[in-house]
Amino acid sequence: MKYFNTLILRCSLFMAGLLATLNVTAQNQMPGRIHAGLIYPVSTNGTHAPADTNYFSLHLVAGVSAAERGPSFAGISNIVRNDVKGPMFAGFSNHSGKDVDGALFAGFLNTYGGGTGPAFGGFANIATGDVTGAQFAGFSNFSRSVKGAQFAGFINTAKDVNGSQFAGFINIARKVKGAQIAGFINIADSSDCPVGIINIIGNGEKSISASIDETLTSMLSFRSGGKVMYGIIGLGYNFKNKDAVYAAEAGLGAHFFESSYFRLNTEILSTTLTDFKRGSYFKGSLRMLPALKIGDHLELFAGPSLHFITTNTAEGEKLRDKYLKKWPGDWDEDFRGLYIGYTGGIALRF
Repeated sequence: MKYFNTLILRCSLFMAGLLATLNVTAQNQMPGRIHAGLIYPVSTNGTHAPADTNYFSLHLVAGVSAAERGPSFAGISNIVRNDVKGPMFAGFSNHSGKDVDGALFAGFLNTYGGGTGPAFGGFANIATGDVTGAQFAGFSNFSRSVKGAQFAGFINTAKDVNGSQFAGFINIARKVKGAQIAGFINIADSSDCPVGIINIIGNGEKSISASIDETLTSMLSFRSGGKVMYGIIGLGYNFKNKDAVYAAEAGLGAHFFESSYFRLNTEILSTTLTDFKRGSYFKGSLRMLPALKIGDHLELFAGPSLHFITTNTAEGEKLRDKYLKKWPGDWDEDFRGLYIGYTGGIALRF
């Protein structure tokens, strides 16, 4: 208890000395107000702090002001009622009621009206207006419009994006002039380049296809994307195996040489066959699929493919008789093989 009381006394004396020193500096050297303190209203601006504009702010816990015209530092939070011109640094969160012309750095959250400059939030960045710059967040970014980029561990949302969105799971926007890259899904009214497993794009293309390959694996797949890039996800059944008969695939593709009657679909996919027990079979594929368009909604496709497989079952190894190259497995390694195959099918576009 004695140690705790001593620590409180020392902190109080330190704060008193800091406030006195900064007050003298502000009066004698700075063109504007310096605001320093512990937490509102224990600061150089006192109870008047919410009405003051500062050129430098430093608070051990949290600071409150009307506006900032220089750097702001807080152990927990910076709270500014109006606009900010300068960087803001906080251990937990930064909050600005209007635009920020500078960078935002917060351990957890940045909220602001919009502005120019990057925002770095450990969890989220939330802008109610337009952002020119970049947003980086561990979980989510929100803004009305973005001229730059959004990077989030889980989700990005914006009305209009003139730049790019990168998310671990999902991107949501109205109009995107640039790339949308997501670990799973992109949603937009229009998007130049969506890259995700599922892409729900208003002016894009979606299709459902039925296909079969050289191993008698039949797939029912959903393709979705923009004018060029698209994602693929599918489920199927293998008619050659006895055990590992259930199939799933996911990948990315691109359309080339588009015309009224023809195009070339190039795809990179990962396919697995399983019996939901111990056996495993994984196949990585590169497909070149010339496609013939029949009317506005029907498409026939067929072409060669290059496959690399890895499996720990004899059944999986025997799905193909001839390999360009193979690496037989032993007691601690799976069989691996490289071979050329084919795929063909029919798609309904909508």
